[in-house]
Amino acid sequence: MKICSRFAGMETKGGCYLVHTDNADLKIVFVTDEIVRVRASFDKELAEESYILMTTAWEDRLDPLFEGERTRVAPVVPSVEETDSTITFATAAVKLVLEKNPLCLALFNAEGVELYRTISGSPFILDSNNRVVSRARMEEEDCFYGFGEKAGLLNKNKTFLRERATDAMGYDAEKMDTLYKHIPFYIRLSRSTQKAVGVFYHNFYESVFNMGCEKSNYWPRYTYWQADGGDIDMFLLAGDTIARVVDNYTLLTGRPALLPKRGLGYQGSSMYYPELEKDSDDAVIGFIDTIKEEGFPIDGFHLSSGYTSYNNKRCVFTWNTDRFKDPRAYFAAMNERGAQNVPNIKPGILLMHPWFKEFEEKDVFVKDSEDPSKYAVGSWWGGDGAFWDYTKPEAREAWKKYMTDSLIDVGTNSIWNDNCEYDSLLDKDATVDFDGKGGTIAALKPIMCTLMCKLSNDAVREHDPSARPYSVCRSGSAGIQRYAQTWCGDNYTSWKSLKYNIPIITGMGLSGQPNEGADIGGFAGPAPEEELFVRWVQQGIFQARFSIHSASNDNTVTEPWMFRDSADIIRDAILLRYRLTPYLYSAEYEATQTGAPIMRALVYEFQNDENVYDSSFDFMFGRDILVANVLEKGAKTRSVYLPKGTKWYDWGNKFACYEGGQTIEVPVDMTSIPMFLREGAIIPMADNQLMSMERDCVKNLHLVMVPGEDRVYTCYEDDGVTNDFKQGVYRRTKIAMTGKNVVKVAFTSEGSYRDSVETVMVEMVRKDRSPFWVALGDRKLPHFLNRKKFDAAQEGWYYSQSKRAVEIKYANPKKDTTLTVSFEDFDLIGM
Repeated sequence: MKICSRFAGMETKGGCYLVHTDNADLKIVFVTDEIVRVRASFDKELAEESYILMTTAWEDRLDPLFEGERTRVAPVVPSVEETDSTITFATAAVKLVLEKNPLCLALFNAEGVELYRTISGSPFILDSNNRVVSRARMEEEDCFYGFGEKAGLLNKNKTFLRERATDAMGYDAEKMDTLYKHIPFYIRLSRSTQKAVGVFYHNFYESVFNMGCEKSNYWPRYTYWQADGGDIDMFLLAGDTIARVVDNYTLLTGRPALLPKRGLGYQGSSMYYPELEKDSDDAVIGFIDTIKEEGFPIDGFHLSSGYTSYNNKRCVFTWNTDRFKDPRAYFAAMNERGAQNVPNIKPGILLMHPWFKEFEEKDVFVKDSEDPSKYAVGSWWGGDGAFWDYTKPEAREAWKKYMTDSLIDVGTNSIWNDNCEYDSLLDKDATVDFDGKGGTIAALKPIMCTLMCKLSNDAVREHDPSARPYSVCRSGSAGIQRYAQTWCGDNYTSWKSLKYNIPIITGMGLSGQPNEGADIGGFAGPAPEEELFVRWVQQGIFQARFSIHSASNDNTVTEPWMFRDSADIIRDAILLRYRLTPYLYSAEYEATQTGAPIMRALVYEFQNDENVYDSSFDFMFGRDILVANVLEKGAKTRSVYLPKGTKWYDWGNKFACYEGGQTIEVPVDMTSIPMFLREGAIIPMADNQLMSMERDCVKNLHLVMVPGEDRVYTCYEDDGVTNDFKQGVYRRTKIAMTGKNVVKVAFTSEGSYRDSVETVMVEMVRKDRSPFWVALGDRKLPHFLNRKKFDAAQEGWYYSQSKRAVEIKYANPKKDTTLTVSFEDFDLIGM
């Protein structure tokens, strides 16, 4: 056992500081003013070979693999001050203090507030089982968020968590650990200082986090992370706010992908159709046609793996032509209907696969630990299988070719990467290529699924450079956000899953993945009861991934029209999501810039309100809409806490106004989707009903605005299909709303993408008075006191007494302009 307890010296090496201790070397690098790397290595090798880091300040032997993705920056050079007892490194944003004897590291912000501190005298340990341990101080009621995809409440204070991705079909969303992702990153929020810091361990051995559920009287309250091997490669992410920490984390591990619009639309799915004995193609096409006949929108279809059935076993890259008679014609028919297939592929290869010998000759598999000339064998769907090694260059090229020939060239730019946890490969000493160096599956298992998604994207772009790929993945390591949309796996149909899938999704949002969802209606178990299904759809419309997907155990198929009495309610909810497309796609764009989640934990937006620190089931949809969905069976009311520091307006109740910092009770029925707008909100919507996010354009733009707080909002648009946005073919409109008595809304746009909007309707909430006048540019718009005359007019404004909001409409001027709404006093009697 080795414990780092005392400082032994320091040297400067190529932009980093190499600190020698009594048992390990510490490599300290300031990647930015706010991102500090502290790497403790007991073997002192310190090799740089990352599949995950996308911003680095050093050379990495895997740089060529990530050409065009990874950014190399010059390390920040801090000021360094050394005394007999300490060394202090300071940048413009943080101060890292190394206490020498006993050894301790502490991070402070620019104002001197402590953000993070190791345990003094034993910060880094190599234990007697060769596990590495990193120990840090905590306060009793600290909040801990993130950790990737985790069941239970959002705040993980006093929990024990394991980082190991498993195939957790039918999991208990409240109590089970582990699930499908492996993301060793968390955010610590101090209740006493209200400051946040991120901690990322760049190590993918199986590991555990103990977040204060262990106590020893010999040390102050502590947390620890323990991994089965590797270095303690820790990144401390400062910034004080949770939003800034997530921004820094996604800068480090990669910005989220900008999905094609179809990826945000309704993705139909069920395991039922591809498992039919024959003519599955006709059944799926019939499903799409029925969707349209029933008045539901659609943008794609997740094609489950039954299409690969060979002797009733799933054999990736094969086609069952009894079920799908002509795959190319089937793909073309689906594309014509605006419902591109997202075919399911898996990295496990059954030993009875008809092409197994060909794969073996190409030497693409993870190898046996005792005999590296043989492939490693693990359990798979239907028997024993071997597993693709995505850390081998030749195996990556072979995978892309099979994927292109069997699927992409047949007619899709979308791939569903599934069952990629490598969970059943129990021999952790099985060997992988590790890009020529050689390694073990123990060190690299979570990386496989992320590389698998990189390959699906690369294959699409190599086949058609203009195509924007859509990859979906069940598993994922840190960095998965840069390649794929994910979902929280094979959830169980229950009210509990509906409720606890929310903190799973928002926890992933705090772990750098904004594009997460849950199977709506539940995947495993029986069909949902009617009320549960309605509530699940009403919740699901706010997820980045919207898919009703099932493998019910009662011979039923979960479909949006399955309950005739509630079909209209379900349709209305999905149509609302489609009308919110401009808001949703703008949130998707924002995520690519800063990592901002789409479904946001309240604490992300309201860090200064301690009342939301433990809130798990209400969330913000984007920045401006608080959603408090009905999650309890038979509920007649819904209790909602409205965060302090702003006013709130009830979307479904004529913008009824509430002061923040209080809990209210609102009546609900089966149609209710409780939504509240914060002061300063700007919500772009489509007044013309979109039925396809990919194909339909917003022609009649509806802007809901709540003045009171000056605000700048970015509304983003591009074609949603190609990569032309990378060449400036986008439209980014900055909407700046300022003032209270005289509200000015300035619209300025950039980019060459065409503006499809023909008319604009602004709905501006002002509860205490009507405007005096309204002007577009330097031209005043006519005022109408009669609703019918306003509705018939081409432009003008009308004050709704029932909503206490002014409605303003005009033709899109197709240029930058300013809308001015004067709420100044009008001296009606001349005194």
